[in-house]
Amino acid sequence: MKTLDDAALEEVAGYFRALAVPLRLKMLNALREHERTGGELTELFGCSQANVSKHLAVLSQGGLVRKTARGTSMFYRIADPRTYELCDLACGQIGKRYAEETNLRRMFEGVSNQRRNKRKRQKR
Repeated sequence: MKTLDDAALEEVAGYFRALAVPLRLKMLNALREHERTGGELTELFGCSQANVSKHLAVLSQGGLVRKTARGTSMFYRIADPRTYELCDLACGQIGKRYAEETNLRRMFEGVSNQRRNKRKRQKR
């Protein structure tokens, strides 16, 4: 990032904005195995065709997916498999943080339950 000018940084920001919607991340994950049509993605996620098309357009404009017309269908595939490295890194970090927070919450709940049980025993 140090060497990027404002225009390039704006492009980077657009790339991350394209990744900022959970459904788009799900779509990218669905394209991990193989290319799919918009109809397949619509069926897979239970969304409207218009909604899927809108999100695929954003992913395409962001350079994350490529599309190819074959007959009457449009096929979508990941543009650069290294995108998954970025997503896996971010998901791993968030998953780690979530696990740590969950463990802390459970630990504090355990202490609270112990105190509550102790007070109940003392009242008897």
